[in-house]
Amino acid sequence: MPEISGYHAHVYFDAETKDLAARICSEARDLFGIDMGRIHERAVGPHPCWSCQLAFGPAQASDVIGWLATHRAGLTVFLHPETGNALQDHRDHAIWMGAQQPLKLDIFE
Repeated sequence: MPEISGYHAHVYFDAETKDLAARICSEARDLFGIDMGRIHERAVGPHPCWSCQLAFGPAQASDVIGWLATHRAGLTVFLHPETGNALQDHRDHAIWMGAQQPLKLDIFE
């Protein structure tokens, strides 16, 4: 089993749900003391739509993942571990909350 150094949760949103996503990410940041990335109003990296990233350690995973599952308010959350292999993390180790969407995985090749 690969060693997991951390996790990224990407909250997906659109123009209509931007404020909701910002509120959810800010609440998670404040509640758990985790890192919140920028709110991207464009597709970034492998992500097919607008998103905001939350980064947290393995010790926080259970609490943060549980909270996101129950507080995502219908938004899609894409979650993956950080093992040092970005392709596998995004393709093989991913967890989806909500509708799964096609990622642009060719950026990792």
